[in-house]
Amino acid sequence: MQKAEEIYQLVEGLATLIPEDEDDILGAERRFMREDAMIIPAKIMGAEAADIYDLRMENAAIIRKAAREIYVRAGSLDMYGFDQTEYADLIRKEIDNFKLLFREWVKSFDPWNYIVDDWGLFNPPGIEAGEDE
Repeated sequence: MQKAEEIYQLVEGLATLIPEDEDDILGAERRFMREDAMIIPAKIMGAEAADIYDLRMENAAIIRKAAREIYVRAGSLDMYGFDQTEYADLIRKEIDNFKLLFREWVKSFDPWNYIVDDWGLFNPPGIEAGEDE
């Protein structure tokens, strides 16, 4: 959670360096990165509160997607004329660090504390949709 908050603060700092024009591509990238940075800590809290495998995995997938989006967007800002790439590089480095913590966190999920995911996406290994229903 602490690393997620650090990423949020870095993205907020980067957002202050990007011009406020919402109609250009940099403004859109700023907005999307800020939204993704807000999603990460919220979904960590949701996963921790749920303490059910399928809900935790669903939140983890959303966290991964948000972090990957920030990583890609930060790396592509220079293509749109943003010249302070060292700040974007710092965000990408912190996401790489977050990824290591994230992997350990996901390993801590108890796969046998679950409710069957009838979509079949986030069931523990060997559990199929329709079982235990």
